[in-house]
Amino acid sequence: METYQIISTIIFLTAIFAYVNERWIKLPGTIGIMTLALFSSLLLVLTGQLVPAFAKEAHILVARINFEQVLLKIMLSFLLFAGALHIDASKLKKELWPVIVLSTIGTFISSFLVSVMAYYLFQLFGLPLPYIYCLLFGGLISPTDPIAVMGILKRVGIQKSLELKIAGESLFNDGVGVVIFLTILEIATNGMDKFSASGAALLFVREAGGGIVFGGFIGYLAFFLIKAIDNYSIEVLITLTIVMCGYGLADELHLSGPLAIIIAGIIIGTKGKREGFSDLTRDYLLKFWDMIDEIFNAILFLLMGLEMLVIKIESTVMLIGFIMIFVVLLARYLCVLFPVLVLRIWIKFEKNAIAMLTWGGVRGGLSVAMALSIPESMHRSEFVLITYLIVVFSVIVQGLTIGKLAKQSK
Repeated sequence: METYQIISTIIFLTAIFAYVNERWIKLPGTIGIMTLALFSSLLLVLTGQLVPAFAKEAHILVARINFEQVLLKIMLSFLLFAGALHIDASKLKKELWPVIVLSTIGTFISSFLVSVMAYYLFQLFGLPLPYIYCLLFGGLISPTDPIAVMGILKRVGIQKSLELKIAGESLFNDGVGVVIFLTILEIATNGMDKFSASGAALLFVREAGGGIVFGGFIGYLAFFLIKAIDNYSIEVLITLTIVMCGYGLADELHLSGPLAIIIAGIIIGTKGKREGFSDLTRDYLLKFWDMIDEIFNAILFLLMGLEMLVIKIESTVMLIGFIMIFVVLLARYLCVLFPVLVLRIWIKFEKNAIAMLTWGGVRGGLSVAMALSIPESMHRSEFVLITYLIVVFSVIVQGLTIGKLAKQSK
C-alpha cells in the first residue's frame, strides 16, 4: 500500500471515529477516538477467524505505520509547539521552581523507582531481565505526556496556577524524559564496561542544555523576523519553518529537539503575542496551530488504539503489565510527594496539588513510541505490551476521572 493511501486511510478513520464520538458517544474528543480505535482493534482480533482476509489487511495496514517515526520524527514537534504557544513565560516564571524540580528530579526519582520495582517483578514471575533494561523502561514510562495532559486539561477547569504547574511539568519532563531514555539506551547499547558517570552526565547536559540554548536562538530569530513584517500567511510559514527545520537541525546536532521546540514556542507565544503580532496575525496564527493540535491529536490517539492489532500478547507479561499500572502510579505519587513537601517550605501549593499532579500525570503516545524504538534484543516486545497497557489505562481511566477529582478538590 502506498504512503498516500495509508495517510488517506488514517484520515478517513480519524474522521469517522471523531464523528461517531461527537454524534453519539460524546466522550472527550481524543479519548473517544482512542476508545473507538481500541474497540475496533479488539473486534478485529476477535473476529479474525470469521473474516480472516479483512483482519489480515487491517493488520498489514497498521504494521506498515512506523509509530515511532510518525510520532518522534514528525508529529511531536508540531504538538509540542502548539502546546508551548499557550504558555505565558511571565506566568510560568511564578511556577518555575515546581516545574523545574518536578520535571527533572521528579522524573529521575520515578525512573529509578519504576526500574527497581520492574526488575524484582520480572524476577518474581520467572523472567529475569538485566537491570539496565528495566532502567530503560523506567526512563520511557516516567515522563508524563504533554500531548495527552494538555488535551485533558483544556476541559477540566482547575486553578490556573495548578494548571500551569501540570502543563509546564508535562512539557519539560517530556524533553527531559527523552534525553534520559536516549542516555540509558546508549549505555545499554555500548555496554556497562564503557559506561562512566561523567560521560553520561555530559551527554545529558549536552542534549538538554544544548536543546534549551538552541531553542532560545531559533525562538528569538523567529520573533525578530515576525516583528519586522505584518503578513499573517508569511508569519505562519515562519513558525512552520521553525518547527520542522529547527527540530530536524537539533536532531542532527544531537541536541534535544523537544526541549528546543518547547523553548521556541514559549518565546514566540509570549513575546510574539505581546510585541510582534498584529491582532489579525495573532488570530490566524493561534487558530492555525490550534487546528494542527486538534487534528494531530486525533490522529495520534487513533494510532494508539490501532496499535493493539500488532502488539504481541503474552499472558504472563500482560499480568506484569497490569501490576505495573499500580507500580507506576505509586512511583508517580512518591516523585510528586517528596518534591512538593520540600518546596512547600518556600512555595505555596494548592491544597489538592499532590492529588492532581499524581492523577494528572497521564502517559501517552510518547511512551509507546520510545518503547517501540527499543531493539528487539532488549526485550522490546515485553516492554511494548506493558507500556501499552499503562498508557491505555492512563488515558482512558485517569483522563475520564481527573475532571471529577478536580471538582471534588475545589
